[in-house]
Amino acid sequence: MNTFDIFRYKQAGLTNLGVNLLLKFQRQHAEKLTLRQIGQIAQAKSLADFTERYKTQAVKELHAEFVKFKSFSILDDIYPERLKQIYNPPVLLFYQGDLELLKHPKLAFVGSRDATPDGQKAVEKIVREFPSALAIVSGLARGIDTASHVSALRADKPTIAVIGSGLDVFYPSENRNLQNYLMEKQLVLTEYAPGEKPLKWHFPERNRVIAGLSLGVVVFEAKMRSGSLITAERAMEEGRDVFAVPGNIADGHSDGCNHLIQQGAKLVFRASDILEEYASL
Repeated sequence: MNTFDIFRYKQAGLTNLGVNLLLKFQRQHAEKLTLRQIGQIAQAKSLADFTERYKTQAVKELHAEFVKFKSFSILDDIYPERLKQIYNPPVLLFYQGDLELLKHPKLAFVGSRDATPDGQKAVEKIVREFPSALAIVSGLARGIDTASHVSALRADKPTIAVIGSGLDVFYPSENRNLQNYLMEKQLVLTEYAPGEKPLKWHFPERNRVIAGLSLGVVVFEAKMRSGSLITAERAMEEGRDVFAVPGNIADGHSDGCNHLIQQGAKLVFRASDILEEYASL
């Protein structure tokens, strides 16, 4: 199975988890499968719909869409071993930029889209204190994500963005220039096909990739019940380290961070608090 085969299966309606189930079966069995068997193994919601969609695909047009951006799959050597370890790892990733950045040690930065000036300063301080080989991974959203990428660029540190849309979609729109710059000079990844919009349920899926790529997750200004808090909890479940920057108890901006610290996340206020956990860095 090659990357375009995976793309075709997903476009025909198989879920990412379904393709993972299919790949697992094929690693264990050598026999050739019928399209119906593929759908059964991948637990397609509707076998009839899956087979009909697959058979009626305009393959030439679909391939032209597929090659708009470079991609790699979970079967390729460049695929990060750490990412393979998570539950339901993305089977196919489109990218633009420098794949060599995947070889760097990585830390994820997540936090509020409504970041305060103090939160942005905290990001900048910690990024500035990191060694130059450490890559910052974030989601290119407003607030802490944007501050993380921009702080890395200003400090001449590598940064990787994982987005919840196709690479030709810019969300938020004000980050168009930043996304274009990262695609040219750094690295942007997505599991979504060209043209796919940033749907609400894409962001939890994106967040698992951010956490999965990284040694640990650093959380800034997360409120209770925020997406950042969910990402941190998912990271804990996957055995990743979680660090939290404490905040003001009166304004609610960092209630999630303070909660994480209560739950065992390491309190950090300088880069050395993180780096001491990783002797190799």
